[in-house]
Amino acid sequence: MSQGMNGDMSLRRASSSFSSHSSTPPSSRILVCFCGDYKGFLAGFRLEGKPWSRRLASPGLAVLDRLGAPLYTPSRLLTGSKRKEFLIPKNDSPERGLSPSASLPERVLSVDFFRGLTMFLLIGESTLLYEHLRDPRLGGTILHAIGTQLDHHPWAGLRFWDLVQPFFMFIVGVALAFSVAKREGRGDSRSAITKHVVIRSIILLVLGWALYCIGPGRITFRFQNVLAQLGVTYPIAYFLMRRRPRIQIAWSFAFLILTEVIYRVFWVAGYNQPFVPDHNFGSWFDMLISGELSAGHWVAFNAIPTAAHTIWGVLAGQWLMSGRTPQKKIALLAGLGAAAVGAGFVLTTVSPMIKRICTSSFVVASGGFCLLMLAFSFWLIDARKIRKWAVFLNIVGLNSLFIYLFTESGGTTYVRKLVVPFTTALFKWAGELPAEIVTSLAAWAVLWSMCWWLYKRKIIIKI
Repeated sequence: MSQGMNGDMSLRRASSSFSSHSSTPPSSRILVCFCGDYKGFLAGFRLEGKPWSRRLASPGLAVLDRLGAPLYTPSRLLTGSKRKEFLIPKNDSPERGLSPSASLPERVLSVDFFRGLTMFLLIGESTLLYEHLRDPRLGGTILHAIGTQLDHHPWAGLRFWDLVQPFFMFIVGVALAFSVAKREGRGDSRSAITKHVVIRSIILLVLGWALYCIGPGRITFRFQNVLAQLGVTYPIAYFLMRRRPRIQIAWSFAFLILTEVIYRVFWVAGYNQPFVPDHNFGSWFDMLISGELSAGHWVAFNAIPTAAHTIWGVLAGQWLMSGRTPQKKIALLAGLGAAAVGAGFVLTTVSPMIKRICTSSFVVASGGFCLLMLAFSFWLIDARKIRKWAVFLNIVGLNSLFIYLFTESGGTTYVRKLVVPFTTALFKWAGELPAEIVTSLAAWAVLWSMCWWLYKRKIIIKI
């Protein structure tokens, strides 16, 4: 049989298969896989209810529907083919042909808002503002109450500030889901994406470790901060993200159960009291790797249980990219979030809620608050489209790595020194504490302005 006849039969198969498989609206995405050993074929499509065809001059291709089911595949389709997606707009015509468009997920602005809010709060801490609000001279005032919530709970309990680190771990997972989908959509191979994730994780771990060496002016091996923790949770979430949701959830709870069991059965004397500061497995692990304990009872082993936050973030990101309506997306996020918060507080009957060692009750409850915060952000920014003012926070979120490194390496101290002569001169009449609060606010404004300067010049510092 001649190649021309083969082509005609291919067209009939492709056209009928596409018609039977596709119930997509007039604006349809068709995934095309280039193979390299086929001479092209005449593909039939149905556009706005009317069949039409166009010869695609390509070395070889396969047509798939938007879920990846094959509609037409050349007999000699190579594995590992390069994939590209074409978008047929609603008002397109056969004469205009196929307009190339990367298979990129639609940008969800609420993710930028969530990340920006988290980073804005983090850099605010570096200005000492929250510390000033907790000053005993403000005792009994609303400012003192706010300042108390903007500090970690001393041990067993929960305050708002205990949620900020989980927020960051979680939103990084959400962003990871979008980032991987974007790179796959533009044709990046899995090996290239994996290489980037591994390198990024190593850099995050090294940067987090290096920050701990700046303060004491010597090499130390501590890994309790956000960057170091992300260096562990980020690759874990990535290597699980292509599994079914139930498998990802199972792994996240496996990390929590593993941590709970290790803390409870650890037998080394002096470190066999699971919920006592500096006398638990996490403290023993820190002594093993660094020879010293954290002044605030933080432990590096938190990276294992808090990996659940990043995994849940990936799942939330995949849910936001699904084809569900905004109402269904919000309902699921809010419903699961509320259930997780309730479950976390119920778990306190068997496991105290301790952020400093990331007990299972804390991880579950804080994970629920993460889902609720994302649901609120999505409702506000993407569903209600109340966006103009959110740019203020997004500016910080776009350069989160830069501003975090700047503040954690002592940059805010330098900024305060720059502004304190002026704020003191202008506000010393109000008293010492009000002048200190104004100084912190001015430093916070300078830090935001640095992010704004980068934003206006389209400079984004990332790994």
